[in-house]
Amino acid sequence: NKRRIRESIQEAKAQRCTFRTGPELEITGYGCEDHFHEGDTFLHAWESLADLLSDDTTDGILCDIGMPVMHRNVSYNCRVWCLNRKIVGIRPKIYLANDGNYREMRYFTPWWTDPQSVGFGELEQYFLPVSVKEATGQTKVPFGIFAVSAHDTVLATETCEELFTPNAPHILMSLDGVEIFANGSGSHHQLRKLNTRVSLVKGATEKAGGVYLYANQKGCDGGRLYFDGCCMIWVNGKLVSQGSQFGQLDEVEVCVATVNLSDVRAFRASFISRSYQASAAPTIPRVEVDFALGDLRALALSASPEIEVRIHDPMEEIAYGPSFWLWDYLRRSAQRGYFLPLSGGADSSSTATMVAIMCQRVVAELKTGTDRSKAQVLQDVRKITRDPSYTPTDARELCGRIFVTCYMGSQYSGEETRSRAAGLAEAIGSLHTSIRIDGMCDAVKECFKKAEVHSGPTTNEKLIRDPVMGGCSTENLALQNIQARSRMVMSYFMAQLMPWAASGDRTTAAGSLLVLGSANVDEALRGYYTKYDCSAADINPIGGINKRDLKQFLEWAARERGIAVLQ
Repeated sequence: NKRRIRESIQEAKAQRCTFRTGPELEITGYGCEDHFHEGDTFLHAWESLADLLSDDTTDGILCDIGMPVMHRNVSYNCRVWCLNRKIVGIRPKIYLANDGNYREMRYFTPWWTDPQSVGFGELEQYFLPVSVKEATGQTKVPFGIFAVSAHDTVLATETCEELFTPNAPHILMSLDGVEIFANGSGSHHQLRKLNTRVSLVKGATEKAGGVYLYANQKGCDGGRLYFDGCCMIWVNGKLVSQGSQFGQLDEVEVCVATVNLSDVRAFRASFISRSYQASAAPTIPRVEVDFALGDLRALALSASPEIEVRIHDPMEEIAYGPSFWLWDYLRRSAQRGYFLPLSGGADSSSTATMVAIMCQRVVAELKTGTDRSKAQVLQDVRKITRDPSYTPTDARELCGRIFVTCYMGSQYSGEETRSRAAGLAEAIGSLHTSIRIDGMCDAVKECFKKAEVHSGPTTNEKLIRDPVMGGCSTENLALQNIQARSRMVMSYFMAQLMPWAASGDRTTAAGSLLVLGSANVDEALRGYYTKYDCSAADINPIGGINKRDLKQFLEWAARERGIAVLQ
């Protein structure tokens, strides 16, 4: 993370930027979970920041960096402002995300502000750790809610969830003259969620005026969430720069704009009722810096023009969000690839299609990505395949190296589903296999016949030991579930053995495959799935998608991703 932060700052400086903001908790990563309870996490975060401040990285650029900070034995989710190898101040998060997938109040405490007083309270002093003292020569810095006052403008920050609240901090800050807002966010991908983010940022600057920079985490921390980036810069309700949501696999993306602060001042001054409120607004504590953000050669610059907002179609979101997550999860796990029981139905076909799209995106990145992303992706491919000389040139070829599918049939399986599974596997290039699970099911039934009663209200003579398909509903359900659960057991067995079995080299074929699930969200909500069948897997890329969307996704993939067999 330190390397990525340094690269992002260097790229910003190369484009003559004077202010840079990054995602929430970017030094540690957002998904540390209970590691935020460990002192080492805070220690290493400070060590990383000290290293960033020990060279010319922050020279000539005001930086807003996200990291956890412990103040008076209380853990806070903070933004640390830095400039010219010094810390300007530390701003803790006021409103924590604590619903849905978020559990911030398990790890952090909200910064308390007195609801009976106006504003955000007085600043405190934070005494810096030794490593930072040595790097900066500072002993203490301001801690609390503040605005940074430069020679030519005033800046402030709010963090992720604070933007979503009804009384967001930027409202009061804008009335007190803050012109530039930065939001370091850790917002995960959720279908149609980008629309909400766009609406909130647009509304914030459309009503209050100002420049708003939104930075978001990108990628998978190794958990179940995928952060979809899409950084943005808005001026007075107009979008002037937007990063990609799923455009590339590069770990660093810098979104840049040139803005004219006179536009902000004119917008606000002409809004008379807003000016009336601002004339009586409480004052936010200021931290002054000897720095100007504007370019003295202003006439040589032109403000970035307004652009159209780019929002992906829901089917594109289904295709690219999970497929990018699958790639990040796989490369961080250092396993050999994925294994999927492919039944030929819509659910397992959707999962297989996402892996195929993942392979398409990886190969495309190797051809059209940045030099940095090409090197990283190729390194990841070779680590996964255990082949230091391998360079994929075709998505189907890569799919065959890292994706194994298996049709697990029984005496009740039909030829139609078998042929569908084989056809899809052939189209995407997976290593496709088939196996009969009747022997496993029969073995379980035979084992049950040998059950013995040692105590209780029945005897061995009265115990019924021969369930048959077509008997009562209890027998039918038990026998059907044995088929489903046998597939789960065989899936994990094959996932562990297939890399060895396919390569045949016992000395270099270490590692196993990750088992993919194919249970959609409707099954979980309604409870009509079999426990420990396809719902039991290492990860389930369609677990948050309903059946209707999945069917539309398959039609979309047939048209747009060249997998015609899905039609």
